[in-house]
Amino acid sequence: MHPARLLDMLAVAEKAAIASANWIGRGDKTAADQAATTTMRDAFNDLDICGRIVIGEGERDEAPMLFIGEELGLGGEELDIAVDPLEGTNLCAFGKPNALTTVAVAPRGTLLYAPDTYMDKIAAGPACTGVVGIDKAPAENVAAVARTLGKSVEDVVVCILDRPRHQDLIAAVRAAGARIRLIDDGDVFGAIATAVPGTGIDLYLGSGGAPEGVLACTGLKAIGGVFEGRLRFDLDEDGEEKRCRAEQTAEVDLDGVLTMDMLVRSDDAAFVACGVTDGEMVSGVTRADGSIVTECVLMNAADRTVRFVKTCHRGETGAVRFR
Repeated sequence: MHPARLLDMLAVAEKAAIASANWIGRGDKTAADQAATTTMRDAFNDLDICGRIVIGEGERDEAPMLFIGEELGLGGEELDIAVDPLEGTNLCAFGKPNALTTVAVAPRGTLLYAPDTYMDKIAAGPACTGVVGIDKAPAENVAAVARTLGKSVEDVVVCILDRPRHQDLIAAVRAAGARIRLIDDGDVFGAIATAVPGTGIDLYLGSGGAPEGVLACTGLKAIGGVFEGRLRFDLDEDGEEKRCRAEQTAEVDLDGVLTMDMLVRSDDAAFVACGVTDGEMVSGVTRADGSIVTECVLMNAADRTVRFVKTCHRGETGAVRFR
């Protein structure tokens, strides 16, 4: 993807992060999400693109903006866009780490429409390609990661969402001897972090939102990471399976393993996440003397790079205090 287009997506994520940062610690996750969503939509509509939301805030009758199928932009390059305007609304509202704004883009028709249901997921960094798999037992995956990364099993860190449905998984990982990093929310972060140096996370396991799976997969595919998923309609209570089977146009087995090439059918994809609150991957939004500092991670398939971009949005006066 052209570098100028990546900078556009970077700016979209930054603007949404700055807007939602006004709500950090205020206890109102709805207002935080609304601020990010409104700002992100406005920013997309200022770009010279023909963008279509394939992962967004929900169906048109549920979401007034960034709904699935919404067309964005002034006209130009045709793109599929997947977003979570504020991943970790509770994290932002209660001032907890790792709240992010996220954007994934790829050529039109290449991102899988993911139903609003659950997905079992496994993610790891590029070194683990071909050695882990969603159908393998947790202990087998942990051992494979340890061998590949040259670590003892006791030093492998597995990220898992802290949910009652994961009790057996957590027990199995601990029985294998690995360490666990439990997270309250934000499994896009958990999956992406496996491929980002310095986060300390080696493997992601567990079930979370299917739309978030596509977002994470886009980033991991951009830099050669590992991602597999399987839809879990048995955890869904809203009849999503019937609608998904009726509307899905991609030729994929919705009951089978979803590989990276099924979820993201292009090698020209990119993923951007901007920190709202501080986290292991990127720092949150900071303000000082009329200026604002943001930090983003940008994953680009064109050159298989992970870039960290710190931006000072300079105000009229004063210098910013960098972290």
